[in-house]
Amino acid sequence: MADRMADVTVIGAGVAGLWAAHALCLAGLTPRLIDGAGAPGPHGCSWWAGGMLAPWCEGAVAEPVITRHGAQAAAHWAGVTEVAQRGTLVVAMQRDKGELARFARRTTGHRAVADLAELEPDLAGAGQGLFFDAEAHLDPRAALGGLVAALAARGVGITQAEATPDTITGPVIDARGMAAGLPGLRGVRGEMLVLRAPEIRLSRPVRLLHPRHPLYIVPRAGGVFMLGATQIESEDRRGVSARSMLELLSAAYALDPRFAEAEVLETGADLRPAFADNVPRVQVRGRVLQLNGLFRHGYLMAPALALQAVEYLTKGIKGDLVHED
Repeated sequence: MADRMADVTVIGAGVAGLWAAHALCLAGLTPRLIDGAGAPGPHGCSWWAGGMLAPWCEGAVAEPVITRHGAQAAAHWAGVTEVAQRGTLVVAMQRDKGELARFARRTTGHRAVADLAELEPDLAGAGQGLFFDAEAHLDPRAALGGLVAALAARGVGITQAEATPDTITGPVIDARGMAAGLPGLRGVRGEMLVLRAPEIRLSRPVRLLHPRHPLYIVPRAGGVFMLGATQIESEDRRGVSARSMLELLSAAYALDPRFAEAEVLETGADLRPAFADNVPRVQVRGRVLQLNGLFRHGYLMAPALALQAVEYLTKGIKGDLVHED
């Protein structure tokens, strides 16, 4: 399979592949974009993301490279979709204030908030918090649509076809996630709920710290909220488990009891590809560049990963996310 009009073929139209194609366009190259399922949708883990651009919060458990590159993500995304620059509020109930102190020690870029009503009036009396004012969030599905539209404006569409690097001639960027079957790549199961609770008003992502059931709630338009935080070392692709749904809803109820009356709009589960260190990489294998291992940092790290891949292709510059065989 070849396309004389394309300089580079990108396989996979999730967040990594779309960003790779977009970065190629920005560099003056013409990509060909192929995906077995076609346009982005429920068939890929990018569809089920929370959309938090929270590098300093992620620094509590992630390697420093995630915070360093993630700090630029909001600026990159602002070129293709709406980004809400309202920060992140990390909250702990009074009984879990030790969790908040530990989180504060492991992170930077925050200030203490004694009265949550200062930032979120609906959380008055819900506990104590930390405010990460430089963080942001976006609507993942709108962001995927923004990338698709930006590519379409340059005459680049998505070809629905099954492909592997072996079936394509010329340079290839392989961004197929778990389907790439790379050595050392594992699947980490993530689950989410989408609720409608128009009487609850939150203007920014809220992370509830809990020793067993941590939760994040991301506001979307129209009184809709995305709930997530499950991170299960399993490659089970079934729908959301009853246990995870119970834990997510119980944590949301603890934060605001009105979530008990929310309408459940959607549930989703998928596998996030990850390497042992949970850091994404560009793996160079001859003419093929493998973009993979985004773990829970897909929207945070996809721009940096794609831009480093294109810099390697066009200028031979080996960034810190690039690994040569």
